[in-house]
Amino acid sequence: MVESYIIGVDLGANSGRAVVGNLTSEKLEVEELRRFSNDPILINGRLYWDVLKIFAEIKQSLKKYSSKYEQEPLSIGIDSWGVDYGLFDKKGRLLRNPVHYRDSRTRGLISEALKVMSRKRIFETTGIQFLELNTLYQLFAQKREFDHLLESSESLLMMADVLNYFLTGKMVTEFSLATTTQLYDTVKKQWATDIFKEFGFPLELMQDVVSPGTKIGTLANEVSEEVGLSEVSVIVPATHDTASAVAAIPAHEDNWAFISSGTWSLLGTELETPFINEEAMKANFTNEGGVGGKYRFLRNLTGLWIVQECKREWQQSSDKYTYRELTEMARYSKPFFAYLDTDDDKFQSPQNMPEKIRDFFVNTGQKSPEKKGQIIRTILEGLAFNYKYVLEKLEALLNKKIEKIYIVGGGVRNELLSQFTANATGKEVVTGPAEATAIGNILVQGIELNKIKSLSQGREIVRESWSMEKFKPENLESWHTAYQEFLEIKEAN
Repeated sequence: MVESYIIGVDLGANSGRAVVGNLTSEKLEVEELRRFSNDPILINGRLYWDVLKIFAEIKQSLKKYSSKYEQEPLSIGIDSWGVDYGLFDKKGRLLRNPVHYRDSRTRGLISEALKVMSRKRIFETTGIQFLELNTLYQLFAQKREFDHLLESSESLLMMADVLNYFLTGKMVTEFSLATTTQLYDTVKKQWATDIFKEFGFPLELMQDVVSPGTKIGTLANEVSEEVGLSEVSVIVPATHDTASAVAAIPAHEDNWAFISSGTWSLLGTELETPFINEEAMKANFTNEGGVGGKYRFLRNLTGLWIVQECKREWQQSSDKYTYRELTEMARYSKPFFAYLDTDDDKFQSPQNMPEKIRDFFVNTGQKSPEKKGQIIRTILEGLAFNYKYVLEKLEALLNKKIEKIYIVGGGVRNELLSQFTANATGKEVVTGPAEATAIGNILVQGIELNKIKSLSQGREIVRESWSMEKFKPENLESWHTAYQEFLEIKEAN
């Protein structure tokens, strides 16, 4: 049988990976080709992505493929996080490294932006959650700073689109990434011309929006020669990483929700059309594009970022615990010692995370845990409580009862958090696969290549190719009591 190799490049906020998938109509086998770090760079008080390093890592991954496999891949696809962008001049040259979404330039800007256009008009047009990191507020910040690059730019590309341009020389914006910007009109299915006009952003910067699974070109000659591959097809999957992750969720029943668990936690469900009304706006839900024209109705929540930042800070003081060690320390720590609202805005920015956690406990009149295991446990419990909080709002908005929660992404490796999620929500939790984003990336390419017929067939392949872990709710009464105490802290803060 001829092998059908497809390369999926998945770029996260902390690391990137290249995965090779061998796809048939019944099974998908994946092998990690290469993994690399993705570290932001602080220069003169501004936080940037090192996009040229990322591109170099992608090329190194393709070189590794060409040295390891005799057969050329059928295609290559890249997914990334949303909202961040690069600007290019009229000759197609990148003007500077993209600014990181955690940079402070957008802090407090939503209230200023709403003086230009009302919250209701923005939400009715875009259906997108109001987060300071959205592209809308990044451009607004750049304009307020009189940044000359915005005026001298010819083109704007989202992060995965930047890298696709580097690979092919073709500029397009893929649908799922476009919807994260809060600049895309989900009703008219085009860039939101009213928003561009009201804010004074040049609409000419934006590219044509293409659907997930579109072949945009082949590797440019210089890239082909450097990596040792011929004119391999470049297909945009769902280039927003969460959209790719949701494509790989092995659900087959109705009334399910998902949590894409990693640096961020994204909790929601899949809908055929956007859900846009005043109640959804007040609950700060979002409608992000998915595969096959579907929408992911969800809330963005802080995820394991808080644990990652604590670990990084502790490592600097020579406490080099692994994630597994920290989780085991948390497992045997006292339950419900204190309540941490992990979705508090103060936890969004990097640096001094343990200190920010201590400040939260002091400011809310709670005793602050000192031991590292206890701190991690309060974080994991706080995440689970916030999952319950958002899930209840989701059920109320859609007037439907969620029966099962699927967790995908790197966070599935934290089994303690999965059990806490089942306990807090009272729902059965099914976890896996951990590499759902790369898998969904490959499946969408497979649809375009006619290796599989549909998204539902792709999900069936996931069910046949990976085993899933199941977590049943435990200790419901004590978790219910603790949740009520958590709510008092959250709503008073």
